[in-house]
Amino acid sequence: MALLMDVQGKSPEFGSECWLAPNATVVGDVKMGDNCTVWFNAVIRGDVHEIRIGNDTNIQDGAVIHCTYQKAPTHIGNQVSIAHNAIVHGCTIHDRVLVGMGAIVMDGAVIHSDSVIAAGAVVLSGTVVESGSIYAGMPAKKVKEIGPEMREVILRTARNYPMYARWFENK
Repeated sequence: MALLMDVQGKSPEFGSECWLAPNATVVGDVKMGDNCTVWFNAVIRGDVHEIRIGNDTNIQDGAVIHCTYQKAPTHIGNQVSIAHNAIVHGCTIHDRVLVGMGAIVMDGAVIHSDSVIAAGAVVLSGTVVESGSIYAGMPAKKVKEIGPEMREVILRTARNYPMYARWFENK
């Protein structure tokens, strides 16, 4: 069973049909929408500020979602995929975004809808990622616009993770 903890009188809240891996950790002021998944060794730590996650969002293996005390909450939209070992910290991620494996998104960054943060990219504090674009590198910079194929990858990834979670349910 996932580790769920209250912090400072605040408890995680989940929408309907959410799935958490047995060793996922969700603590404090976290509110998650419907049909979300939190995978093995992922940590969502709402101890020092709020974390809000929309519907149909997946937080994959080893990802860390955190915020900054009295300064930067973390808000994640709908149909967002936070890939393996990514770090999302004190930022805003709008709808239909893919944050690639090992990417880091820092405090105050804003990732607009229909965007991709490439694997290993570092999005510095205060960066604003344009809607419909791919950002890559250290520090992350715009490398190109996304096309229809990448839009479909973003949506397909968000759709598939609830299906994968059903494979682990005990019936």
